Amino acid sequence: MHIMFVCTGNICRSPMGELLMSRYLANTTVQVTSAGTRGLPMHQIDPSSARLMDSVGIDSSGFRSRRLTREMAESADLILCFESSQRKEIVTVAPKAVRYTFLLDDFANMCRYSAEHGLVKGTTIQERLQSVIDASSFIRPLIAAPKDIADPHGREYAKFRQAAEETNRALRTILTSMRKHYRVEPAPVRPQIARPDFNSIIYAS
Repeated sequence: MHIMFVCTGNICRSPMGELLMSRYLANTTVQVTSAGTRGLPMHQIDPSSARLMDSVGIDSSGFRSRRLTREMAESADLILCFESSQRKEIVTVAPKAVRYTFLLDDFANMCRYSAEHGLVKGTTIQERLQSVIDASSFIRPLIAAPKDIADPHGREYAKFRQAAEETNRALRTILTSMRKHYRVEPAPVRPQIARPDFNSIIYAS
């Protein structure tokens, strides 16, 4: 399975999504990449995003941005973006991707709903994620409207931290929902990016 994160410039939000998800799925064969709908190729990650990744032990120095192409989008099995406008741009570039392109918050809500209602199928993380993608048209009307994760580009560090926390919270919702023995747990009062427990979610492909 190939998961792709897409934002606008591919220097702030989508690199954090790629790097965090790559860490969570390090023991699997899932490929994780990212791109930007208007990304300038070969730019480094934004310094504030890099600082946040450094704070959780992720080296982002080798990251370089990419501009989304139809070929990239069609090579993915799941595309996760951050704003509804980005989803529109993605499916304009690659109409076939409409079936597997979601706002990150929307897909997290779909995964939670699927887990709570026994809809997640399969034995591997790839199969279980695919079962949610396949059922998405049925699930979408049954869950709350998704929320954008705002672009922190050019803003203060606190906005980057907020974007990182929202991204990390959504990723953890997705991955905990894919556990074979899912259980409903109370949400933490204030999720933090400072110390996500990468070892608490372990998958084998």
